[in-house]
Amino acid sequence: MIPPLVLDIDGTLTDAQGRLDPRVFEVLPSWDAPVVLATGKAFPYPVSLCHYLGLPQTVIAENGGVVLVDGEVTFAGDREAAQAVADEFVSRGGTLGWDAADTVNRWRETEIAVSLDADEALLREVAAAFDLEVIDTGFAYHVKSRGIEKGIGLEHVCETMDYDPADFVAIGDSENDASTFRVVGQSYAVANADEVAKDAADEVLEQSYMDGTFSVLESLQNS
Repeated sequence: MIPPLVLDIDGTLTDAQGRLDPRVFEVLPSWDAPVVLATGKAFPYPVSLCHYLGLPQTVIAENGGVVLVDGEVTFAGDREAAQAVADEFVSRGGTLGWDAADTVNRWRETEIAVSLDADEALLREVAAAFDLEVIDTGFAYHVKSRGIEKGIGLEHVCETMDYDPADFVAIGDSENDASTFRVVGQSYAVANADEVAKDAADEVLEQSYMDGTFSVLESLQNS
């Protein structure tokens, strides 16, 4: 049987330059089981990708802060507290690192993302003062409420869809994927993954980015 999938996007379905790999459009639209996109990006990004792939819109966005399944959206996390951290960080000389449009955060509803060029030590200090945490996804620092994770989001998806998380295969590349790896039946970290993801995964792939992901998907289709 073809297993359901929970897939990270950046670093997992992309190339090294962050561009979506065209093979995504070859394999995922015809996947004969549910596909959940789980990302640190703001909610519109995975929803749009589902749309263009022709997939049901089942997504976990903002590192578990926003979940869409079966037409219902749920939220977890304190966006106002995250904004307060961002404001204090800036007042103390930090910078979020985005341009005036700030399309990285414009549609975020549960957290704030900060450029990796920012002062990490100061950001973590300010976040801790507000009892929030900072995670490094390799693409941004995310200021978020504690206890909000992709893995918890997947458990909510599974409750709604009447699946067991252990039915799923997960592929990812970052520390925000570790919680997903802990609840699924089989997990893979692509070769470009950070050490947290590699330590949590059942298997670390030899190939990076979509090359690694595609190797798993091909194997699952042919098994």
